[in-house]
Amino acid sequence: MSSPPVELKGRQWRRDEYFITTDSSLLPLPRLIEVYNSKEFYWANAMPLEYMKAALENSLCFGLFRQENGHDEFLGLSRCVTDYTTFLYVTDVWVDPLMQGKGLGSWMIECVQEVIEEMPHLRRSMLFTTSWEKSVPFYQKLMGMEVIESKFGEGLVTMERKGRGHPRYGSEGSNYT
Repeated sequence: MSSPPVELKGRQWRRDEYFITTDSSLLPLPRLIEVYNSKEFYWANAMPLEYMKAALENSLCFGLFRQENGHDEFLGLSRCVTDYTTFLYVTDVWVDPLMQGKGLGSWMIECVQEVIEEMPHLRRSMLFTTSWEKSVPFYQKLMGMEVIESKFGEGLVTMERKGRGHPRYGSEGSNYT
């Protein structure tokens, strides 16, 4: 039996000419550095190449690609920081602005959620966003995320979805009682 990281880092989904993979070795580091330094990727900046490579290798990454004429064009990323057992943090979700509105970002997050649902001891998945109008409804709908402990409409949003390992799995609210 292989370990959870090994099992999860070899997944792939296909839809027409598009595919999503958890094989982080396929992610084009020079292009990712461009993306991280773009104005669309406003929540982070690129790191030096060796640190970017380490961050990707030590995360569960979902790369979105279009396969055309034997070439894989990088179109999106969702990076998950996880121990592969009890906790998963969704971060760095990005789809090329020219490809937005085609359902590809939703599909990528559905793939992330599929993997999350397969983690039997997961206590919590979470993410941070400041986009109340766009991101909060998106993650609520696709991942069942809930806003927790925030003043609505202001500041940083913390969201979570309890995993099967959480003592109050299946119940609403963020408390443990």
